[in-house]
Amino acid sequence: MSIDKLKDSHPKLFDKLPEGITDLRYILVIDENFNDVDSDEFDAIDPEDYNYMVYMTELLQESIGLDLYEKLLDIYEESDIFEDFYDAGDGLFGVMTKESEDDIAKIFLREIENIL
Repeated sequence: MSIDKLKDSHPKLFDKLPEGITDLRYILVIDENFNDVDSDEFDAIDPEDYNYMVYMTELLQESIGLDLYEKLLDIYEESDIFEDFYDAGDGLFGVMTKESEDDIAKIFLREIENIL
């Protein structure tokens, strides 16, 4: 997903962000959640319950503000956008969905754009 397409489809959001954002990862990081059998770390977000981890960066959180951020959490938790949604705190979420990483990004960004 190109940043230019994102700027075109989410103009209100990109008006709030500083100029120079060249990649989605500066505002939103989406990783598949899997059991790392080689690691001794405890999986705080269980891959059986949430197949993706989504991190809303501090830059994005600060750009949209705390009130909007909290409204988004309510939207994600109360809707059926995701099969399951978990707020781990500090902008980290677990989601269970059949959607792809690009589609998850579109969902998060669309909701932000809609609420702005």
